[in-house]
Amino acid sequence: MRPLILLAFISLSGAALVAAQQGRGEGQYTIAVDVDLVVFNVTVTDDKGRHVSGLKPRDFHIHEENRLQDIKLFNAEDAPASVGLIIDNSGSMRGKRGYVATAVLAFEGASNSEDEMFVVIFNEKVYLGLPPSIPFTNDLDQIRSALLRTEPTGLTALYDALAVGIEHLKTGARDRKALVVLSDGGDNASRRRLDDVLQIARRSSATIYTIGIYDDAAADRNPRVLRKIAELSGGRAYFPDSRNDLEQVWRDIAGGIRSQYTIGYHSSNPNRDGRFRKVKITASGGGRGLRVTTRDGYVAPADKSIAR
Repeated sequence: MRPLILLAFISLSGAALVAAQQGRGEGQYTIAVDVDLVVFNVTVTDDKGRHVSGLKPRDFHIHEENRLQDIKLFNAEDAPASVGLIIDNSGSMRGKRGYVATAVLAFEGASNSEDEMFVVIFNEKVYLGLPPSIPFTNDLDQIRSALLRTEPTGLTALYDALAVGIEHLKTGARDRKALVVLSDGGDNASRRRLDDVLQIARRSSATIYTIGIYDDAAADRNPRVLRKIAELSGGRAYFPDSRNDLEQVWRDIAGGIRSQYTIGYHSSNPNRDGRFRKVKITASGGGRGLRVTTRDGYVAPADKSIAR
């Protein structure tokens, strides 16, 4: 009987949400297993652009197509994240690899020590920088080795690299997910089109930050693409002017990820129609005017597929 009882319990709890109050007053809601949860990573800033911490679930309001939704998942700032680093290693990066690696390591040092990270390296080919037996790591030496293992050469398959990064990020164990893309924004080797990758990004809960570094005379640079990718996901595009600025940008991104709120809900719309649904998230606290940055919606599940 015991195996049967255990199996029944697992079956019942597999789609069940566990909401728990932790600490004093309102704590964090935590999720056990819930395949239909819609998850958003949310950045909140004040009128001076400073990150706002200490907000509670009651301070947020989620409207899906003008219908108020009930929050079921809430993780406050500085929760561990699954993070992918997507690094251009094409010929246009020649001469930049050393200080790019230094900046990335500054990012790792400024991140939550419990973050799990992976590296995607690309030129006209795309490959994971870590060994197959290590899907994620927070080991500085492993990240450094992944960044420096090959010399920059060849063409640029940015869109293919994004698709690989988004797919690998799904296997991460953290609710909070982010990608950081460093490139000149150009693409002259991908099999995928930009519109295809934007649709893939729209189906992901990941926040994507982009960093554009290039020579002013570079013919392939495309800052518009980098802005579009970041804005679609609720992230931000950066265009540093110098090596010192690049290192600070990576630190800023690490701080941005750590200060996010992760919020989830069950849609009040039960239809599994695969349609894009507009979502607006607002925040209020202490009478302050707060700005929320996140993606503007999600793609609903279709049949048995899941929008995560």
